[in-house]
Amino acid sequence: MSMTITNTEFWRDRRVLVTGATGLVGGWLVKRLIAAQADVVCLIRDWTPQSELVRSGNIESTIVVRGDICDQDCLERVLGEYEIETVIHLAAQTIVGIANRNPVSTFEANIGGTWKLMEACRRSPHVKQIVMASSDKAYGDCDVLPYTEETPLVGQHPYDVSKSCSDLIAQTYANTYDLPVCITRCGNFYGGGDLNWNRIIPGTVRSILRGQAPVIRSDGTFIRDYFYVEDGAAAYMHLAEQMAEKPELAGEAFNLSTEIQVSVLELVQKILQVMDSAIEPVVLGEAANEIKHQYLDATKARTMLGWQPLYSLDEGLARTISWYSEFISRNQNQPTTAPAAPAEKAA
Repeated sequence: MSMTITNTEFWRDRRVLVTGATGLVGGWLVKRLIAAQADVVCLIRDWTPQSELVRSGNIESTIVVRGDICDQDCLERVLGEYEIETVIHLAAQTIVGIANRNPVSTFEANIGGTWKLMEACRRSPHVKQIVMASSDKAYGDCDVLPYTEETPLVGQHPYDVSKSCSDLIAQTYANTYDLPVCITRCGNFYGGGDLNWNRIIPGTVRSILRGQAPVIRSDGTFIRDYFYVEDGAAAYMHLAEQMAEKPELAGEAFNLSTEIQVSVLELVQKILQVMDSAIEPVVLGEAANEIKHQYLDATKARTMLGWQPLYSLDEGLARTISWYSEFISRNQNQPTTAPAAPAEKAA
């Protein structure tokens, strides 16, 4: 499916700040924004040369500000000096295992970074739309499935709590200060450009390409709602466009999902099948502090925003596997690991 732009007229010459631009969704979002002729400003903390943003060369078509999402003075300077109109907030510590080992730094980035950005936006007269990426993990572990936007935000473990809190903080700024912010809650993002190899899809594809057994750290029964990265990028832009047309959307949260339920083991078997591999995965059964079963109801986004996903799971996996096949083939004589980028949600 070709990359479609829903409203080029809206984005042309629009000053857009993307936090977490070197992350998984960030790289694809910047690509779409550039195609729509937006003026893109990227806030980047760590230099990640293998990120999709840098590898694709799209970084050369943006303004890069080196800074930290926790630096409120930096955020206020960027919003003011570049007269930012639309903010898409993706920056976060996104790995559940890292959150379990390093809760404080996760809280500082995910919670503190959110309130500092919201406060900076409140003080900026130019900002007209803010799209804030929360997560399905913000709901915590609830008995009633699927999750709707009315499901309480009751995270219990460090990553989940960080998303519950940042989600509520964004709502607070909408409800108390009339800040034009909407919240997205997506399933597990996947797609080309994710170099966090401990995630199940990139790790599995890389293992198969190397003739090694894929490793599943959990018992394989965890069920997730997988969401293709290009769908996420398109959805964030669509939401910002809708906010411009319907200011009353401020403070609303939207589940974005293909509304599928797939266990980790089923997903690995599907990848093995697509890649025509007979290798058996190794199931470690070691994962702790993770939610067993999650999937989202996206009815609200479909009805209020007129939104629908562009890709099925099979289409998204095919595009993802093709990306990694090319990437690893091109880099087979070079190291293919990179530090985990401060990025948008996934697990």
